[in-house]
Amino acid sequence: MNIFKKIFFLLFLLAVLVGCKTQRTVIKAPLKEEGPDYLIGKLDASELQFDWLSAKFDASYALDKSETNFSGLIRMRKDSVIWVSVTPAMGIEMIRLKITTDSVMFMNRLSKTYFEGDYTVVNEFLQTSLNFDILQAFIIGNDFQFYENASFRASIDNMEYKLSTTGRRKIKKEAASSDPGPLVLVQNIWLNPDNFKISRVDVKEYQKDNRKFEAYYSEFFGIGDQLIPTRINVNVTSEHLQEIRINYSKILLNEPFGFPYTVPEKYDRIVKQRH
Repeated sequence: MNIFKKIFFLLFLLAVLVGCKTQRTVIKAPLKEEGPDYLIGKLDASELQFDWLSAKFDASYALDKSETNFSGLIRMRKDSVIWVSVTPAMGIEMIRLKITTDSVMFMNRLSKTYFEGDYTVVNEFLQTSLNFDILQAFIIGNDFQFYENASFRASIDNMEYKLSTTGRRKIKKEAASSDPGPLVLVQNIWLNPDNFKISRVDVKEYQKDNRKFEAYYSEFFGIGDQLIPTRINVNVTSEHLQEIRINYSKILLNEPFGFPYTVPEKYDRIVKQRH
């Protein structure tokens, strides 16, 4: 065997050995079946805990065959405020959005217009029902806070744990006073068996099969002893299929900051037409 054949043979052997080793590492043992109480406990323990959150993001919004790309900054104070600044190009802010538990405010700097109202405008735009708690949970990959857990069933699906329910109801009266969200949810939650973070969730309103939210979470980033997803894909199914893709970067937790929102005097208010 000449030197070239020996080298080729050694490289081939190395490739086979490495390939076999890599293949063995990705083969996982079957998951142990667990009950819903155990999985819900693990889900609760793995959820992101924070008072303040800030992150830069790149995102795209697709409706049918049209797609819009943009970037910006998101800030949150838990259970209180979600603030977003959108800068599509050249670092010039186009839209500023401020959402509280009972109001939605935004201003468009290009058209010099602004809107102040409730969640009706968001829900009509997405053709579904949202409230602050559900929106906050989708943004960070947590479960909803104000719904009972007793109706979940546990199973294993594609090497992940799955929690399913056909009737998840609200349990906290204080969440209902200014809450336009659905009273009953049909929901599935998939959990990563390694860290029990939500990898996928779908939600629809009871007896409204034509309206559905579906979110996928991946590329988790460690902050201290916590994990937060940096890649989120959200599909909204209603009369049209809408897709929102978000990539987070430069995530900060528990560093207080402001939520500046002042509408210039010359801006025109958008008046919501009641039907």
